[in-house]
Amino acid sequence: QVQLVESGGGSVQAGGSLTLSCAAPVFTFRSNCMGWFRQAPGKEREGVATIHTSSRVSVYADSVKGRFTISQDSAKNTIHLQMNSLTPEDTATYYCAAVRKSGSLCYGFKTNGAVTTWGQGTLVTVSS
Repeated sequence: QVQLVESGGGSVQAGGSLTLSCAAPVFTFRSNCMGWFRQAPGKEREGVATIHTSSRVSVYADSVKGRFTISQDSAKNTIHLQMNSLTPEDTATYYCAAVRKSGSLCYGFKTNGAVTTWGQGTLVTVSS
């Protein structure tokens, strides 16, 4: 079974920063886009950011643009999510995901069947 291994969650005060990481098996990393989704208590899971591991094109949810940065370390088959200027509204469980490619782009966050594999999730708590 494919495993995505996440790390880096935790608690931070509003305005602070955290970096999440996700390591994937080499085949999964190279054949898929990689991305982050999140789910806050009582809310639906939503897309945060994706990166095409070949073209390196990245896409962000409007709510995180300018604050979050997704990046990849191809040598380690790992992606990172640098989260700055965190607010309590960013509190959620963050899930790493392998997302289907569509040419040089990634499937959209809400596209049925976009995600092929989920990580186990890592909790991010932002206090005011």
